[in-house]
Amino acid sequence: MNVNFEFFSIEPTTIIGVLINTFILVLLFKKFLFEPVNKVIEQRKNEVSKTYVEADQALENAHRMENEYQEKLSGAKEESAGIIRAATERAARRSDEITENAKREADAMITRANAEIERERAKAVSEVKGEISEIAVSLAGKIIGKQVNTTGEQERLIDDFINDL
Repeated sequence: MNVNFEFFSIEPTTIIGVLINTFILVLLFKKFLFEPVNKVIEQRKNEVSKTYVEADQALENAHRMENEYQEKLSGAKEESAGIIRAATERAARRSDEITENAKREADAMITRANAEIERERAKAVSEVKGEISEIAVSLAGKIIGKQVNTTGEQERLIDDFINDL
């Protein structure tokens, strides 16, 4: 096998040319590719860190608002319990007042009824005494056979008759 290595020859000018071209390409890449790409990467890095900072602030704000909400909610629960307690106490007091008023009115009605009963009883006793005295006088007159005229004598006979009953 016969291999031809002529095109693989190493010439110093070619090596220097290739090195210069490589150096120029590196400088051009650095200037026009790496710097803009690094700038974009740095901007993106700054945006990401800014987003993290904003997210942390938003999370902190959310926690703070949650704590405020919890405080307000517990305050509202306490306030509503106080309102309910006060309303219950007012209702109990009002119920006691109504019950007390009803008792007073019932007592007054009972007192008036008792007084009315006592007046009616006294009136009935008086009427019965009158009727009994008439009956007693007429009976005494029939028994004695004469008419009793003196008022003192009638009263004494009536009192004796009533006491005997």
